[in-house]
Amino acid sequence: MLLNIEHQTQYVFSEMVQYTIQQLRLTPRNGYRQAVKHWQIKVNGQLTPFEDAFGNLSHTLVIDQPHEALLITVSGAVETGVETEPPEQALPAEIYLRDTPLTQADAAMAEFARPFANAPLTDLMHALRERMQYIKGATQVDTPAAQAFRLGKGVCQDHAHAFIGCCRSLGLPARYVSGYLFTVDGSLMQTHAWVDIWQQGHWLGLDVSNGTLVNETHVRLAHGLDYRSASPVTGSRIGGGIEGMASVVSVNQQARQANPQEQARLLQQAQSAQQ
Repeated sequence: MLLNIEHQTQYVFSEMVQYTIQQLRLTPRNGYRQAVKHWQIKVNGQLTPFEDAFGNLSHTLVIDQPHEALLITVSGAVETGVETEPPEQALPAEIYLRDTPLTQADAAMAEFARPFANAPLTDLMHALRERMQYIKGATQVDTPAAQAFRLGKGVCQDHAHAFIGCCRSLGLPARYVSGYLFTVDGSLMQTHAWVDIWQQGHWLGLDVSNGTLVNETHVRLAHGLDYRSASPVTGSRIGGGIEGMASVVSVNQQARQANPQEQARLLQQAQSAQQ
């Protein structure tokens, strides 16, 4: 499946920003049954490419001129469901047994996972999906897995963190994956998250929020121990006052023409987020 992707992230600031530095994990790589046909990042700043500790294709963005807004646009085409050579492992799988504050399983999560120790991973996935309803706004980006599990609700990030915590409690290396998801109706206009589990000498991808194995509708950007180490954009700035941010993702089987009205709406959403 050939997927055309456009992802825009708009920041606005109430005061002038003197300096911005960000790490962008916004470049897919070949492998994991995907082949990148073309890809580009557009931003008004200096980009320096590098490969991070987890093997993700990344860029450091530096803007050392005063600015009151920042727009990051990535676009390209990725063919999925193809035979590819698996990428070289940047780290041993055992690294992904390491807990983080966002994925740490508490006693309730460990007890929940224990009956699935010898069951197919899909059984644990479906049970967790029933235990945690998909509800937007119930959690934040820094909500720990144990808290979301107690609430019994969250979004794809929370499902991924909770599933990772459950799997690690069973001794299974698990990692967080960020990327894009194609839906026929275009209902998902944001980045998506799922999980890789190491078993029998390879990584198995599971999309907990949708209750499926990872397939040709998924495009992988980056992976790490949790959201923080695989987030598409992280960074810091000097100055800026109150920040507003909005993003929109388009994943289609046909190429799209740029629409100036969409950018205007994105700017308005970022400005509204400042309130």
